[in-house]
Amino acid sequence: MIGYLKGKLIAKMPPALLLDVQGVGYELEAPMTTFYSLPALAEEVTLYTHLVVREDAHSLFGFATLADRQLFRTLIKVNGVGPKLALTILSGQTAAEFQRCIQQNDSQALVRLPGVGKKTAERLIIELRDRLADAPDIAVDSANLAVPSGTTVVTPANPKQDAISALCALGYKPMDASRMVQSIDLQDKSCEDIIRLALQGALR
Repeated sequence: MIGYLKGKLIAKMPPALLLDVQGVGYELEAPMTTFYSLPALAEEVTLYTHLVVREDAHSLFGFATLADRQLFRTLIKVNGVGPKLALTILSGQTAAEFQRCIQQNDSQALVRLPGVGKKTAERLIIELRDRLADAPDIAVDSANLAVPSGTTVVTPANPKQDAISALCALGYKPMDASRMVQSIDLQDKSCEDIIRLALQGALR
């Protein structure tokens, strides 16, 4: 089992990213709460990981904190919640915000997340109310590190379109994702900034 990876951040294409670990490129998927804390491209980052093995694919997921990884692992044990939906939940809420929704039986906040209907929200509250415990929030250390010769850094060419694609990957319909982005002042904003503002607007 791969517990964590430490390497150079080569590409950010939410919800996917590419990490160079001593010359080996690892493709991971990560929630937006992790993307918000990522350093600039070509810098070093440590991500806690979880490997999901299926007959048709091996998918590696990365998290900025142990708390987020623990919540992800807890979520995918709930009947009807797979890795994609768990990633969506963690993208829309922090671990602390999600736990507060569970403890306060706030199903209305949960159903605002794409893919979470009323029944799923109720199931999450029932199954996790007693099991969900506080998890320590471990800060991720990152340091500046030059990109070695021959390594290509991928820079998003269109933050707006990349943000729409990321929202679709998180479960929003294309028309809804476009509408969420249209209301945002896009000037000088990164893809991550646009996604953050779009999710904040959708969850109000």
